[in-house]
Amino acid sequence: MSTRAPGAERQEEPPARKKFTFPSALTVLALVTLAVWALAFLIPSGAYDRDADGSPVQGTYHRVDSGQTFVDRLDDLFLSPVNGLYGVQDEKTGVVGPDMAGELYGSAGVFLFVIAIGAFITVVFATGALDTGIGRLAHRLRHRGALLIVGIMLVFSLLGTVEGFAEETLGFYGLIVPLMLALGYDRMVATGTIILGAGIGVLCSTVNPFATGVASSAADISLGDGIVLRGAMWIVLTAVTIAYVVRYASRVRRNPERSLSGFLPGDRDQAEAEAEAREPAPLTGLHKLVLVLVGLTFAFMIFSVVPWSSAITGDADATPYGLELGWSFPQLAALFLVAAVLVGVVARFGEQKLSATIVQGAADFISPALVIVLARGVTVIMNNSQITDTVLHSIEGAVSGTSSAFFAFIVFVVNLPLAFLIPSTSGHATLAMPILAPLADFAGVSRAVVVTAWQAASGWMNLWVPTTAVTIGGVALAKVGYNTYLRFVWPLLALLFVLIGGFVALGAVWT
Repeated sequence: MSTRAPGAERQEEPPARKKFTFPSALTVLALVTLAVWALAFLIPSGAYDRDADGSPVQGTYHRVDSGQTFVDRLDDLFLSPVNGLYGVQDEKTGVVGPDMAGELYGSAGVFLFVIAIGAFITVVFATGALDTGIGRLAHRLRHRGALLIVGIMLVFSLLGTVEGFAEETLGFYGLIVPLMLALGYDRMVATGTIILGAGIGVLCSTVNPFATGVASSAADISLGDGIVLRGAMWIVLTAVTIAYVVRYASRVRRNPERSLSGFLPGDRDQAEAEAEAREPAPLTGLHKLVLVLVGLTFAFMIFSVVPWSSAITGDADATPYGLELGWSFPQLAALFLVAAVLVGVVARFGEQKLSATIVQGAADFISPALVIVLARGVTVIMNNSQITDTVLHSIEGAVSGTSSAFFAFIVFVVNLPLAFLIPSTSGHATLAMPILAPLADFAGVSRAVVVTAWQAASGWMNLWVPTTAVTIGGVALAKVGYNTYLRFVWPLLALLFVLIGGFVALGAVWT
């Protein structure tokens, strides 16, 4: 029964306008799957002749009949996620399907690797060692402003380049913002320290499994190929980024009126007390042991995948040294599963807690793993309808005659809008590399350079695009306007753009 007084007019509230949110990576790839499937009806089928290694031979493209009926195409669409996981490519026809006999075409190896490293990272965080270690570093350097910024950014960048440390940084704003305010800095300094510190590491990923690993697998090269170029990029670009943040921080400390973000009420009065009150617990012997195990695990991963003879001699065809392991995703997946168990045993988790944590880690990382599967399913549709080589041929003319340096730069530029449309680095890599890698062969450029140019484009975009949780979530937690953050970061983005272009061009010529 209504309690409204007689004669009272009912006031209708205007309906709230729904705020647009960018679709998830899974939704984007589902739409891409449908779009590619539809375009396959319009794009003519074609093929290149293949050499002994299975690579297309430039200039041999010719039209072919795919022989697919409408029912076959519907079957490919329906089974695309399945084929993306464990589809097998028939040795004679080249068709991919779950019941074929031949070589695995799906991304089952990469899928399991992502799940395994997710379990490892989750177990490590459950020990509290990494959080406490970074917290202790920040607290010990709290009275040495520039050194604090350098220390935090260097650690974040190192974690970013080896394991894609990014979303995990969202938990550190509650600690680092008060520390920066206590030292006379503004909230923008804290924001730049966190976002740019981890972001530049991911941009210059050396062995990051979610970027370099997935892209290298899709390009059919070793994870260690190109590590020298990426290592040099990491050193230089990390130094430049740290210097940029330190320079701004010093300017704000000398003259607070030059702060881009300004100061909220109480920022400058209560920050010191808040920072002092948040002293983290000291590192225990157990924490130190876990951190050592983490360092040794990633160090061994790097050792196991790097082609040392090629890296040292500069000859891609050099005879491997006896100490080289040549590991790939199956061995690395096993390594991280074993390491996860070892860390859990050392941390005295007990059987039930360790099992539950590993399962939780696998569950947390199922999303990027599924993105890889969906993206691989798109390439299966293109393969079975035989339009991959047609797309490759359409770009071949643009590549022919260009210098290797210019080609590498173009790969970087072309991937910028793709990185915005497909915010998942792993999905972007799986989708783009089947086209970009053969193009590199045509241009006479190492596929490792293409991987480096691709990940640099993805990493550069993720430093500022509003579709990433790291950026939008970070500025929200720091209480800094997104437009203000863009004002702060755009000169650095321009400088990084130039430096990346120089590095990939140099890498193309050098290799």
